Amino acid sequence: MDKLTIEVTGGPAVVDQAVEIVERKGVGHPDYICDAALEAVSVALSKEYLDRFGAVLHHNIDKGLLVAGLVEKGFGWGRVTRPMELVVGDRATFEAGGERVDVAGIAEATIMDWFAANLPRVDPASDLVVRSALQPGSVELTDIFERGGGVLAANDTSAAVGYAPASPTERAVFEVERFMNSPDFKRDFPETGEDVKVMGVRTGRDLDLTVACPLFADLVKSEKDYFARKRAVSRAVEGYLAEAGLAADFGGVRVNLNTLDVEGEGERGVYLTVLGTSAEDADSGQVGRGNRVNGVIAIGRPMGTEAAAGKNPTSHVGKIYSVLSNRMAAEIYERVEGAREVYVWLVSRIGSPVDRPMSAYVRLVTDGR
Repeated sequence: MDKLTIEVTGGPAVVDQAVEIVERKGVGHPDYICDAALEAVSVALSKEYLDRFGAVLHHNIDKGLLVAGLVEKGFGWGRVTRPMELVVGDRATFEAGGERVDVAGIAEATIMDWFAANLPRVDPASDLVVRSALQPGSVELTDIFERGGGVLAANDTSAAVGYAPASPTERAVFEVERFMNSPDFKRDFPETGEDVKVMGVRTGRDLDLTVACPLFADLVKSEKDYFARKRAVSRAVEGYLAEAGLAADFGGVRVNLNTLDVEGEGERGVYLTVLGTSAEDADSGQVGRGNRVNGVIAIGRPMGTEAAAGKNPTSHVGKIYSVLSNRMAAEIYERVEGAREVYVWLVSRIGSPVDRPMSAYVRLVTDGR
C-alpha cells in the first residue's frame, strides 16, 4: 500500500442526523435484474475459463440494458404483446490457446436460467429476447492475464468505499424487501409480484416507508378486490416490522403501499402486473443503478460510482474494492472499542497489484471517549 490515512472524528453518525434516506430495489426491479443477471454471466464465464484454461480470463460483463416490453392487462387477465429485451455488452475472452469459447451462448443460457429461477411468471422463451453485444477485449487489458505472477495487476484506476455498521433504517428497508420476496410471503400472498421497491425516510425517530409492489392481474378480480388485497399486504408488512423487532428503534413506523393508486379509476388507478416486473411494459433497467454491494442505496452515505456487478473478480478493482472496503469496515468496527461508524475508501492505480491499493483512507466516528 502506497499511503494509509486514518482519521478519528467525534461525529455526527448517520443515526444522529435529522434525516436519513435509504432505498432498496427488489429482485423484480429492472435495475436489480440487470445487475443480478449479468453478475450470473460473469460467474458462468469464470467457471468456464477455470474449467478449460485453469484461470479466470479477461472479461467485464458490466454493461447491460433491459428494454421494457409491452403487455395488455385488466382485472382477471393479462398477456404479453412484446417481449422484454436484455442487451449484454462490454468485453470477454472469445479464444484462448487456440480454443474458441461460446461467450454469447453462455451469456444467453445463463440469463435465461436466471429469469426462470427468479421470476416464475416470466417464460424466457417467449417473454425475453437476449442480445449479445460482447466483443473481445483490448490487447493491453487482455495482456494483464498473460503476465504471470501470483497477483494480477489492477485493470483500472478506480475508487470504492464501504462502511459499517448498517443503521436501523438501512436494516428495516433491506429486510422489508427480503420479507416481501420470501417464499413464505409469496405463499401467503401469491398475488404479489417480485418488483418490490422500498424507500425509507427517517425524520427524527419516525420512519416512513414507501413500498411499491404490483399485484398479478389474473389473480385480482376487481378494483374492490385489489384494494382489499392491498390492505392485507400492508398489514402483513406492518406486522413483520413489529415481530422482527425492526420497529423498536423508531418512535413510529408508517407503511405506504402503492401510493399512485386512486380508488374509482378502475384498472387505470391500480398497480397490476402480468410478469411480476415493471420491465414488462413500464420501466427499463441498467447495470449500476441498483443496490450497492451491501444491498441498499443509502444516499446519506459516501457511495462510489462503480458498478460491481459483472466485473472480473480477479482483476477489476471496481468489484474487488467495493466488496473489500465493506468487509474491512465491518472488521474494524468489531475490533475497535468505541467506534460508532467506520468508513473505508480504497483507491487503485492501473497496473499495480490489486492487493496493493494506491491509497487507503479509514475514517472512524467514535463515541468521544
